[in-house]
Amino acid sequence: MLALFGAKSAAASAVGGRLFPLNWPLLAVVTLALSGCMPATTHVASADPADPAAKVARVGYRSTIAPYTTLRPATPAPWRQRNDAVTPQPKQDR
Repeated sequence: MLALFGAKSAAASAVGGRLFPLNWPLLAVVTLALSGCMPATTHVASADPADPAAKVARVGYRSTIAPYTTLRPATPAPWRQRNDAVTPQPKQDR
């Protein structure tokens, strides 16, 4: 299977070279000529981050533990009655 893949890629590259001849020096000259047409770089940020007089948005206070509820244990309660209330009742024997 791998041999077939290699044969297919070799055949495709051989045919591709004949169908689309590429002149590398001409391509390099065209690329350099078109790179001169690129616009100058623009400013991404309008304010200088190092400027202490630059206007920035105000930061509001937000508590990081606002939804916290205490997880301290409650006072002990009698567990036998609670356990008996939730367990299934034993079946009556006939």
